[in-house]
Amino acid sequence: MDALSGAEPRRDRDRLDAPSSGARAPVTPWARFSAWLECVCVVTFDLELGQALELVYPSDFRLTDKEAALGTRSSASEFASVEGRGAPGTPMTGSTTARLPCPCRQVKDSSVKRGYFQKSVVLVSRLPFVRLFQALLSLIAPEYFDKLAPCLEAVCNEIDQWPAPVPGQTLNLPVVGVILQVHVPSRVDKPESSPLKQCGQENLLPAPLVLTSVHELDLFRCLQPVLTHVQTLWELMLLGEPLVVLAPSPTMSSEMVLALTSCLQPLQFCCDYRPYFTIHDSEFKEFTTRTQAPPNVVLGVTNPFFIKTLQHWPHILRVGEPKMSGGLPKQVKLKKPSRLKTLDTKPGLYTAYTAHLRRDKALLKRLLRGLQKKRPAGVLTALLRRHLLELTQSFIIPLEHYMASLMPLHKSISPWKTPPQIRPFHQDDFLCSLEHAGPQLTCILKGDWLGLYRRFFKSPHFDGWYRQRRKEMAHKLEALHLEAICEANIETWMEGKSEVEVVDLVQKLREKLVRAQGHQLPVKEETLQQAQLYIETVIGSLPKDLQAVLCPP
Repeated sequence: MDALSGAEPRRDRDRLDAPSSGARAPVTPWARFSAWLECVCVVTFDLELGQALELVYPSDFRLTDKEAALGTRSSASEFASVEGRGAPGTPMTGSTTARLPCPCRQVKDSSVKRGYFQKSVVLVSRLPFVRLFQALLSLIAPEYFDKLAPCLEAVCNEIDQWPAPVPGQTLNLPVVGVILQVHVPSRVDKPESSPLKQCGQENLLPAPLVLTSVHELDLFRCLQPVLTHVQTLWELMLLGEPLVVLAPSPTMSSEMVLALTSCLQPLQFCCDYRPYFTIHDSEFKEFTTRTQAPPNVVLGVTNPFFIKTLQHWPHILRVGEPKMSGGLPKQVKLKKPSRLKTLDTKPGLYTAYTAHLRRDKALLKRLLRGLQKKRPAGVLTALLRRHLLELTQSFIIPLEHYMASLMPLHKSISPWKTPPQIRPFHQDDFLCSLEHAGPQLTCILKGDWLGLYRRFFKSPHFDGWYRQRRKEMAHKLEALHLEAICEANIETWMEGKSEVEVVDLVQKLREKLVRAQGHQLPVKEETLQQAQLYIETVIGSLPKDLQAVLCPP
């Protein structure tokens, strides 16, 4: 399903896609704006009062207490809160929080005790379009700081004219004299393809600023300090292990966390992650307590204080300012947790974890050689992303094949019987199947694949993947059963049946139609029409009094 997922905006206005009855209703105020952003905030910092929301636009938008707290902390952290539920066309199990760099301006002001005032522009959105919002902020913030509130109102009005972010479409989005050309991601997009096409650029003045992706970061740049351990980090992400990323700035912290959590594509990241976590966050006590095991969370932090409070976490990645060594990025070293010091902790991956798979040295050589030859960053990012994509696919394909074998055969589905059940997933049976249908068929990497799968079974990602696949299979099974009913001869079935049995069939067919439409089952429109025709045929065969009961006026 390529529907945009997300919570309903907390705004006293209708949604753009709200159903209308009768004549087409006029578009409600800010309906198109709501499809992209919840609101735009301006946060100011006061030495005595701390951070405070100075302006929220549109003014009728209501922030929750938690969102307001996140937004106000953005002023000091130089980060904005973007609340999202995944790219369009991707299944999501719950809301997540992501953050991106937020423009912050400091200007000398003798009337202020601190000597200057400090303000930030913050975007709040349900969509995880980090790259798009970074570009948008870079255009909006300078204009706002120069022209203040009237400029912000004008920008919001421009966004309110944007077309809806329909998955699969390439859109031109005008704002402050610039046209942003973006492609909205969709399920049907092929991994590592470049679906963005130049659409009508010859008629656009000025020429559009083309964003190759609305949500993907420059993976190679973000992961430069950890290239030698990217496979170990991929395993930690796959297993949903608790990980702390300690970086020198909120930008590095945020980008490292977002890059790591994107390494599992196309597998959905089902754990919690906080690209920029501070001591003011409401979960601070929960995450720092030593009375229970650390949660399955990836935390991005900048305060060295966390080295002490999170010392019991099993994996801590300490990265420093980007440095070059011999023309190559300096790599962090793998270190034992016992070497972690409260003060002056050197960059490194502090963990006792031993990777199950051997390192791909050929990949590292290709990346470093490309860097030495000054190949474009986009090429190196594509190379790294393709490697991680193929690695994830090699791991997931055997699971997909085994899961497909649990689906009942088509010939076992009878129109007049309850559809057969999907067989249970037996881990031992799956592990036995790996000998002839394992990841070694598509991946050259050697190692303990069985051990990796065994640990994966205990992770939130297996639970999320299995629940989603089982739900999809159940919908498919229900759709096949409805198709079998529509292909059968309903009049032959009704011969010799009692009125109770016929009425029961009507109720069941109606329930199936409601589920097919409500759950958006993979059923053709012709099948739905045939099911409706069957209902009318069956009701027409009943006495008038029963017809009146089943079809009240």
